[in-house]
Amino acid sequence: MAENVIIIGGGPAGLSAAIYTAREDFKPLVIAGAVPGGQLLLTTQVENVPGFPDGIMGPEYVDRVRKQAEKFGARIVDENVTEVDFSKKPYIVKTDSSAYEAKAIIIATGANAKMLGIPSEMEHMGKGVSTCATCDGAFFRGKDNVVVVGGGDTAMEDSNFLTRFVKQVTIVHRRDSFRASKIMQQHVFDNPKIKVVWDSTVEEILGSDATTGVTGVKLKNLKTGEESTLACQGVFIAIGYVPSTKFLEGKLALDEQGYVVTKDEVMTDIPGVFVAGDNSDKFYRQAATAGAAGIKAALRVREYFQNNP
Repeated sequence: MAENVIIIGGGPAGLSAAIYTAREDFKPLVIAGAVPGGQLLLTTQVENVPGFPDGIMGPEYVDRVRKQAEKFGARIVDENVTEVDFSKKPYIVKTDSSAYEAKAIIIATGANAKMLGIPSEMEHMGKGVSTCATCDGAFFRGKDNVVVVGGGDTAMEDSNFLTRFVKQVTIVHRRDSFRASKIMQQHVFDNPKIKVVWDSTVEEILGSDATTGVTGVKLKNLKTGEESTLACQGVFIAIGYVPSTKFLEGKLALDEQGYVVTKDEVMTDIPGVFVAGDNSDKFYRQAATAGAAGIKAALRVREYFQNNP
């Protein structure tokens, strides 16, 4: 028998949608992903989610919202969606082990970290190169210097977090100003353990093998063309995200960057298929706004069922 609603994604957007659809007694099935939780799993202290004046750890916040969704009757499976079929109703959602049918779908798959695109980053991935400061920061305890590449909120947060473990953090940014929020920038500028190299890119990550690990980076100044070498023992890449929508190619309207094209915020071009969170949001990328989008999508599902009994 077809599910009333399947929610694809187990981050703030998907779980918020699960709470609302469960409270409507739609008995949602959440396919949360093999590693559920979204970008908040890569975040330490979250200070901008309403209701937590002292902040809350990202994974703990996800766990609380998940338990709240389950309390109201949401069923959650931790698998990845591999394929969807929106060509006929009920819609079909496939995972590695199962196939499900659904009358309505909310897609809340979020986004993944972008990479630099240089061969040496993959050669050293897990051996001094990371995309997750909160996952791997403790491995660099006592190191003299690590590099953070980026200029947005993620780069600012990662840099401040890493100063708990290392003697110095050097931010390498390709422009002459950050795009991060002002308060996040100020945290960086106020931290004496953080230095900034402006107008520069990482051309190569240096290091010989797994034993030695990363020993430095080759930098290029984009204004002068000058190349230099900066000694460091780790590189954290924080340059943005790619929406997790590969499985939707040819199934939904996507823009040139792979973000789901929406109308009226959460509606797609297919009736009964809705979207919420960072897979359609290029600008805000916040836990609270993702959660709000999940709620909007859930309310749209209610409206859809009312109009299509």
